Amino acid sequence: MKLRVGMVGCGMITQKRHAPEYAENKNVEIYGFFDNNEERAFELVKQYGGKIYHDTKEMFDDSNIDAISICTPNHMHSDLTIAALKAGKHVLCEKPMALSLQESSEMILAAEATGKILMIGHNQRLLPAHRKAKEVLESGQLGRILFFQSNFKHSGPENWGVNHSNSTWFFNKAKAQFGVLGDLGSHKLDIIRYLITSEVEEIFTTALTVDKRYDNGEFIDIEDTAISLFRMRNGLTGYMNVSWCNYGSEDNSTVIYCENGVMKIYGDFPEDMVLEMKDGSKIRYQVGGIATNSNQLRSGIIDEFIDAILKNRTPLITGNDGHNTLAVIVAGLKSADTGEWEKVDYSIIGK
Repeated sequence: MKLRVGMVGCGMITQKRHAPEYAENKNVEIYGFFDNNEERAFELVKQYGGKIYHDTKEMFDDSNIDAISICTPNHMHSDLTIAALKAGKHVLCEKPMALSLQESSEMILAAEATGKILMIGHNQRLLPAHRKAKEVLESGQLGRILFFQSNFKHSGPENWGVNHSNSTWFFNKAKAQFGVLGDLGSHKLDIIRYLITSEVEEIFTTALTVDKRYDNGEFIDIEDTAISLFRMRNGLTGYMNVSWCNYGSEDNSTVIYCENGVMKIYGDFPEDMVLEMKDGSKIRYQVGGIATNSNQLRSGIIDEFIDAILKNRTPLITGNDGHNTLAVIVAGLKSADTGEWEKVDYSIIGK
């Protein structure tokens, strides 16, 4: 039996990731699309089949649909996810999970109440190099982790989004809530949590708007560049640099410094990962590249979602993972406002 899937939002993330990856999964039937711009939905129906829904209620009420991808601007994530869960659908929601910890808490509680799977689209932990990095770190080959750094920098969502202009919803605070810290930072925060195997205890962030402007020439009112320092619960320290103002090659690298050597992931070298050992030797891994805006590769996020549903198991990226990542983002932006270190509060409100 194939799972029937509907997609809400037909922008670039659906066009480049969700729709093609669902189409490639032998256990899926694409059942339909909804977008406020019906022409976008029509184009995807022409390519992948299925039907056009005229509103989300029509899709969620359709008993033929088993699962929903929520691929809308951030401000719609919470309401749509909760509505889909209450309609009996499993949900894959894009990141960042919600605009607030109140919203993300309500999403988690809705999933628990309905018994449906809620998965968040933090796809980087599924990439082969990150999975291999986790394996190497857990093997003890590099010894104890000492500190870490992680980067995600590209030229900005106006060059990725469906309308390719500064009118992108990513620059609209009412729709996005967060700037680059919520967009690119959410990916790297999830990778840090995954590879370091610890939550962030405290965060110090500098968030700036250095180059992105609205069409009238004024700077956008959300951050386009952010640097964060971390104190982890396990005592480690590290930092993260994210930016929409990198007009060269995309940087999606992570470096983990250990007592026996250094692990470099997706750096400025041909391999996916290189271990530079303390004795001067190098171990190179070519296990699977990383998707970029200009070179989309299979992310694994759809396969993981579908497999979790079919096997009735917890997905590798849960609603709690999304909530905890959001908690760090919220604390980071508070730190940027106060100029102080901020403790991260992971409490699920109402639980």
